[in-house]
Amino acid sequence: MAHTVRDKAKLLARVRRIHGQTAALERLLDSETDCTAVLQQIAAIRGAVNGLMAAVIEGHLVDHVVKEAEPEQRQQDLDVVLQVIKSYLK
Repeated sequence: MAHTVRDKAKLLARVRRIHGQTAALERLLDSETDCTAVLQQIAAIRGAVNGLMAAVIEGHLVDHVVKEAEPEQRQQDLDVVLQVIKSYLK
């Protein structure tokens, strides 16, 4: 079973929290709130997205790299996650 399926409830809970945070940011902007509060909310969203990304990357590395028996498949799975990390860090 894939890690995203196995960890589905936890990952969805994180996504729902991020959704709540982005909705709060939208409300802040609509209400013309002070920029400090807006910046804090953006930082909170970024932290939440980073946490979600870290959780999925960890699951991918464990399930598709560490536990993968076939060297060729392990390398392919590693290449995929490395490309995603490079793209994410741009």
